[in-house]
Amino acid sequence: MSTHRLRSTPVPGHRDTYTGVDFNLGFHVTHYQLDLDYKVGPNRLDGTATLTLSPWRELNHMTLDLVDTMRVRRVDVAGPANVTVKRYRQSGHKLRITFSEDIAVDTEFQLVIRYGGSPHPRRSTWGGLGWEELNNGALTANQPNGAPTWFPCDDTPDEKATYAITVRPDQRYQVVATTTRRPLPTYLASVNVGEFVRHQVGRNTATWLPRGVAMGDFALQQDMLDYFETVFGPYPFEQYEAVVHEETLEIPLEAAGQSIFGKNHAHGNERLIAHELAHQWFGNSLGLAQWNDIWLNEGFACYAEWLWLDHHGRIPLERSVATHYARLSPHLWTLADPGPRHMFDDDVYKRGALTLHALRALLGDDNFFTAIRTYTARCAHGVVEPFDLANALKVQAPAQTAAIDDTLNAWVRSRELPPLPVLGG
Repeated sequence: MSTHRLRSTPVPGHRDTYTGVDFNLGFHVTHYQLDLDYKVGPNRLDGTATLTLSPWRELNHMTLDLVDTMRVRRVDVAGPANVTVKRYRQSGHKLRITFSEDIAVDTEFQLVIRYGGSPHPRRSTWGGLGWEELNNGALTANQPNGAPTWFPCDDTPDEKATYAITVRPDQRYQVVATTTRRPLPTYLASVNVGEFVRHQVGRNTATWLPRGVAMGDFALQQDMLDYFETVFGPYPFEQYEAVVHEETLEIPLEAAGQSIFGKNHAHGNERLIAHELAHQWFGNSLGLAQWNDIWLNEGFACYAEWLWLDHHGRIPLERSVATHYARLSPHLWTLADPGPRHMFDDDVYKRGALTLHALRALLGDDNFFTAIRTYTARCAHGVVEPFDLANALKVQAPAQTAAIDDTLNAWVRSRELPPLPVLGG
């Protein structure tokens, strides 16, 4: 019987301090089945979401995350005998459901939610998030709390579920949606609608390109994946696909088993392609317990950029380390808890990467990369916190336990910038 959220430490209160969204307590969603119809022209989404849930405390009522503009037409419950939906209502971007009878702990049940509307991004500290209408299609950019703009969910990073997503668009459009059977947080579920042509790049990589857009740097995907397997361990999903939209996008973003780019990223953006691919290990397989640990995602993905550029003969690793160390600004916050305004700052990415380089310099290549492969294997498709990384390093190099703690304290928990880490120094 599960009596807590899928993390190793207690829930810190009842609200996510980064997104400001109240937690949906009392249950786990284990599976989302989304059956959606989307009309591109009027930007109209209608769907049925079937959620499989397991309560970890007795449930008389519950909440899910769904923006108010996606209107719910009906909610049904299936599974527990004699239980029906007594009432439901939407307010404050929450769907609030009350049952006719209590649902006992560990009684698996399903909610069938029929809903629809014109999806659009929600405003946030980080700009527009969620379903984004394009000139010729649509995409979803969920991180950190945009998923409720297009389906009802428990939108928090430490709750993982499996997904089956079917989208029926207008006739001439293709859909590239989440297909992996692995458990995911809601922010990594993805839908892309456009006029694409699929190109197989290698044994388990492909690229969806708009007509007339050349492969460019995406041709390197298989080489990148093969290299990252040597340093990070086996690729954690079945397939990797890059989805390239015919519009110019400011930044790419990761999803489960795929990454989303604009056509402007096809040339001269090798490092960004490597960055998003590395997230398949760090962020997608190894999920976050809470957003304040975002450096675990972004630090590894940024360090992967430097590793690839060095491996591919583009930029020596020492130059990347020195260049980005020199650009770090004085901090008024720590890497351990940068706060919502700073969670996507470049300093989080670069100081996170330099933290890893400092640990590598401390332990040496063999111990460091062996520990990282152990870390990705033991925590695969789960939820991690910094102590999981520290434990993997300490098991590999027990004589360095105190030095590992000192290094993490200096780079992650202190505001002062430590000295430049040097391999073999």
